[in-house]
Amino acid sequence: MKYLLDTHILLWILTEDDKLPSKVNGLIKVTGNSTYYSSVSMWEIVLKQLTHPDKITNIPPQELASMCEEANILQLTLKARHTYLLKTLSRPEDAPPHNDPFDRILIAQAKSENMLFLTHDDTLSYYNEPCIICV
Repeated sequence: MKYLLDTHILLWILTEDDKLPSKVNGLIKVTGNSTYYSSVSMWEIVLKQLTHPDKITNIPPQELASMCEEANILQLTLKARHTYLLKTLSRPEDAPPHNDPFDRILIAQAKSENMLFLTHDDTLSYYNEPCIICV
């Protein structure tokens, strides 16, 4: 199985944060499974470090990429074909608002690559995409 990590899950793994659900470790440490982070996550981290430095880790993205490599978390780069699936994502009209473009492209990447997208953001379950796993 291939897993794509939502940005907050990636950060929780790399910083060994207590917020990381134990279920995540159970999923990603199974022999034969592959774990990925998206280059989009690095973009999100840098932008949030610039705009809200008090709300996100101050670890430089180069160091985060090195930490990913050490942890055997592979990088998934953004490809044009990933963006094609953005228009296939839909939510019910009565779903809570969701305005995070980073989440949408991460979901589209997972969908395009036949990966399961691990997130702790339960508002993403409203997308009704089978690739989304809320932990």
